[in-house]
Amino acid sequence: MQGGGWRAVDFPSVAMLILHPEEGPILFDTGYDPAFLAATEPFPERLYRWATPVDIPAGRDAASQCCRAGVDPREVRHVILSHFHGDHVAGLHAFPKAAIHCARSGLEDVRKGTRFSTTRRGLLPSLLPIDIAARAHFFEDGSRVALPADCAPFDTGVDLLGDGSSLAVELPGHCPGHWGLLLNDARWGLHFLVADAAWSTEAIRRNAPPPAFTTAFLGETQRVRQTLSKLHQLHARNPEVRLSPCHCKEKAGEIEGAP
Repeated sequence: MQGGGWRAVDFPSVAMLILHPEEGPILFDTGYDPAFLAATEPFPERLYRWATPVDIPAGRDAASQCCRAGVDPREVRHVILSHFHGDHVAGLHAFPKAAIHCARSGLEDVRKGTRFSTTRRGLLPSLLPIDIAARAHFFEDGSRVALPADCAPFDTGVDLLGDGSSLAVELPGHCPGHWGLLLNDARWGLHFLVADAAWSTEAIRRNAPPPAFTTAFLGETQRVRQTLSKLHQLHARNPEVRLSPCHCKEKAGEIEGAP
């Protein structure tokens, strides 16, 4: 964050289990998984693990947490991916029957370049299921709908399930094919899962992006800042809309303390 200090910081990596009344369990991202450690064992992929050291306690992967919540991972019918960085897709292997909702541009980016260049961009192709082409449903092909007025300045999204409950919203800048998910949440009301469009809720409140050299390493600095500014405007205009970044310690703490 601009204005922050130089020190090591712990970041959670949150996946969201959504219980839909008709479609059943849906996962938004998968977080880390032991498969990440296997994928980053060889060089140059090990550079990813060196740059962002990962701790995956036993039973904290998404599949294990689903089981504790009474959800069989094989019964998850939909996995919605915000983007294809390794910390968001590592658990895909554990949900073999789920349709995979994602951005075509993101999947295409995984397939570009050398092993070194994909690793530098935070991408690990070995984490993707071999049948992803058959299971993928691309945001770019979905039906565009107007978002609720409460979500301004964001105005359109893609209706993933056809019932208005789950709207994918493009949040450009962090990397190619980066999207969030707007939910009509029974607990929180309008709930916007913003993935890596911000590292923390505090960054949204302050409109404080990471330094340019950080955002330029993975994505496009100008677009990162434009997206963060829009999230800041949304929060200022309507703070009742819940905004949840995937790596926010504040939001992760709320999850840990929830009944």
